[in-house]
Amino acid sequence: MYLRETIIRPRITTPYLNTGNTGTIMKSLDWTEKYRPQTLSQVVGHNKAVEELKNWAQAWTHGTPEARAVVLHGRAGTGKTTTAHALAHDMGWEVIEMNASDQRTAEIIEKVAGSASQMSRLDGAGKRLVIMDEADNIHGTADRGGERAILELIKKTSHPIILIANELYDMSAGLRTACKPIQFNSLMSRSMIPALKRIVETEGIKCGLGVIEKIADNANGDLRSAINDLQAIAQGKTGIELADIITGERDTKESIFKVLVKVFKGGNIIEAHSATFNLDENPEDFIQWVDENLPLEYTDTKDLEEGYRYLSRASVFLGRVGRRQNYNMWRYASVLMTAGMIVARSHRYTGFVKYQPPSLWRKLGATKGMRHVRDSTAKKIGAHCHVSMSFTRSQLLPFFRMMLEDEEYAPHVAALLELEPEEIAFLVELKSVTKKIQKIYDEARALKEAEVEHDVELFGGFGAKSRKPELKDEAEEEKPEVKAKKEEKKEVKSQSSLFDF
Repeated sequence: MYLRETIIRPRITTPYLNTGNTGTIMKSLDWTEKYRPQTLSQVVGHNKAVEELKNWAQAWTHGTPEARAVVLHGRAGTGKTTTAHALAHDMGWEVIEMNASDQRTAEIIEKVAGSASQMSRLDGAGKRLVIMDEADNIHGTADRGGERAILELIKKTSHPIILIANELYDMSAGLRTACKPIQFNSLMSRSMIPALKRIVETEGIKCGLGVIEKIADNANGDLRSAINDLQAIAQGKTGIELADIITGERDTKESIFKVLVKVFKGGNIIEAHSATFNLDENPEDFIQWVDENLPLEYTDTKDLEEGYRYLSRASVFLGRVGRRQNYNMWRYASVLMTAGMIVARSHRYTGFVKYQPPSLWRKLGATKGMRHVRDSTAKKIGAHCHVSMSFTRSQLLPFFRMMLEDEEYAPHVAALLELEPEEIAFLVELKSVTKKIQKIYDEARALKEAEVEHDVELFGGFGAKSRKPELKDEAEEEKPEVKAKKEEKKEVKSQSSLFDF
């Protein structure tokens, strides 16, 4: 298990920046680590998020605030983890960090983060900051029970906790409501340019006109990628020009919003269709975007009707792809979703329209936790009854709900299926774990423990040990007549021949 405990060092104004001769070790460092901000004042482009985080941290100096945990969410490379460590540096807090490479089961979280969040520091001053990276990726056997342990940790902690996630709605509803959300948006190019200029000045690299601006534009709001690109282009050079960026530039993905503008407001069919080639969305996802924003863009009813006619044809081809596994049909669906939208309108629409992500995704994200509990419950019931999960969901769940409504049967059913509290609440049709659900779960655990103890005694565990003294006592209390007979048998000579009886 990889655990990192960091003792915060004295505050440094310009960390890792050596304007003099740089040693071999410093030269070999990754620039994202070498120039990582150590204080909140060095974090660029997130003024609102940093201010919210500061206010939350200051509340801990006056006692335990209402929000004991915050979740920093946003796309990768925007500086969420760096900002969390910079906050600890400014506040003088120790850091206990668990990331995705660690096992985050309930037992490990309670042992490591739980004990760290309850105990005081050795010097008696300050707090410990518990950082849990990739909180939207706690699932599977390796993280069994981890989410419930985090919720319990947040309720009982006397130290600040920061969760970090790329997608807020990939976290369960219970975990989201237990934390204060702070969003980290993609960085604007103008925010990244000063940071990149400071790096090239420190490294002694001369940049041509427009080089830094081009690197910042290519990063698409990801400062970490921009620094990596700068290091890759400048490797072994004392100066870089625009021509170097062309050879060292990595593939960039087209923004979904730029593609929608070309589809709904553009007039070139080939350009609209070609824009989807570099789009980081497959046709099944792109059709959801078009479906969501078509009514916002086309206000004329005839244009809207015609647009949905082309979109329905595209949906037919996508359905055929799923049934026949013939992905060549994606090309027809793509043409209908892009060129079809341009052909469908009678005139070009003007004015700004704020495009929305598919509402279906928001609904699926909001119900992800519930669907996960539903599937895990159906899997346990199906394994016990030797049927599929789909048959369990459609046919058997009502019967098990009826059994769990009975107070006498409920603990036995929960023990038999080894149900978790969330799964019991799902079967009883409650949104959260109540005292009644917890009582059923505790009784089920008691039944399982009693069953284990009985099995141990049955197969010679504690029962066999307890029988040994009894046998010894019986041997000591043996009657004298029996002892005499045994001695006579010992004195009998063995048979020497066939006729010796």
